[in-house]
Amino acid sequence: MTATEKTTPDAARLSQLYRRTMSSGRARLAELLGGHVEVESSGAWVTTAEGRRILNAGGYGVLITGARHPVVVAEVERQLRTHPIGTRIFLEPAAARAADLLTSVAPDGLERVHFSCSGAEAVEAAIKIARLNGRRHLVSMTGGYHGKTTGALSLTAKAAFQDPFRPLLPHVSHVPFGDVLALTAELERHPGEACVILEPVQGEGGVVIPPPGYLSAVRAVCTEHGALLVLDEVQTGLGRLGHWWGADAEGVRPDVLLSGKALGGGVLPVAATLVTAEAFAALDRDPVLHTSTFSAAPIAMAAACGAIRAIREDDLVARAADLGARLTPAFADAVAEHLPHHDVAVRGAGLLIGVDFADPALAADLLIALVANDVVANFSLNSDHVVRFTPPATMPESDVHFLIERFERAVELVAERNPEHEVSHA
Repeated sequence: MTATEKTTPDAARLSQLYRRTMSSGRARLAELLGGHVEVESSGAWVTTAEGRRILNAGGYGVLITGARHPVVVAEVERQLRTHPIGTRIFLEPAAARAADLLTSVAPDGLERVHFSCSGAEAVEAAIKIARLNGRRHLVSMTGGYHGKTTGALSLTAKAAFQDPFRPLLPHVSHVPFGDVLALTAELERHPGEACVILEPVQGEGGVVIPPPGYLSAVRAVCTEHGALLVLDEVQTGLGRLGHWWGADAEGVRPDVLLSGKALGGGVLPVAATLVTAEAFAALDRDPVLHTSTFSAAPIAMAAACGAIRAIREDDLVARAADLGARLTPAFADAVAEHLPHHDVAVRGAGLLIGVDFADPALAADLLIALVANDVVANFSLNSDHVVRFTPPATMPESDVHFLIERFERAVELVAERNPEHEVSHA
């Protein structure tokens, strides 16, 4: 028996601990997907307590650099040995270095950074910055996902998540994603008072890709009507779409850009709100107006530095573009071959790939079939009929071939289980 096996509870005992101390629903979900106990990770791979290796093509967009990237680990270990948590009174070099690195890869003009621990916190900071700039009416997109803290949830336009927690923030409206005319009409009702927040590609919405020119048109209409523009790139940023940022694809500069997930290098939770100097002015003047105990903690800043270094040094932005251009059509070919009588769409941007079933039951079948074939993917929180893939850009060729082969096997298994099943998208 290994040291890991001696200290790791078996699946049944761990499930009971979850039920007793955390969430019985979370335990049921894990059991549905096989009841595996994950104990180790490296690169694209997760190892279970039984020694089974499973390729992690999920991770909700966190692992663009893979698990335990050596550059990230080295930065974090060095900080851990010297100064992991700061006083928040004195100047601290890791925070300054992380801010400098992050602004160096951000769209031009985003010169100020507020660090936090989660994407939802970054959204909350953006809402407060909007209010400091007189923009008290918030506009988000139908299908968008921005987190589940109260302010962020007000922007996440899904009744199933919102209704149990009402009343939420007032003065919030939602318009269809990709519809510039609807956005224009909404901004005309709130001249000089609106803040628009959207994702370049909707991840939790089911990998919804807007029409070409959409972001540029949004930027133009926001400028015309005096609206603050916030791009939520918590999931899409740092190379995930095959660009440093989704904004870069159309050369758009928002007033505020949100980063997270991959920013922690797959080692620590880190997020950031990047802001123009003009929009940040009130927080520049008053450093205690918006604070957080663990904002810019040195150990988290080391992880952010490592993540940006790894993405640069390994050329992961270009790698994500290349892998996405191969994986998306390979997945589409497998679906076309094995599920020709089912209504299924495959779409992607870089390494953000969605497999969209007309029937959510088939999406659940695919998730289970993937785990049976040693691959982890994710369901989409705002679209239960879409299975989402966000694999690392660090995958070597052997991992890429494995993912394609096992995806095809999983699709075959879904086809065998549903030979006569056929429905159409609404």
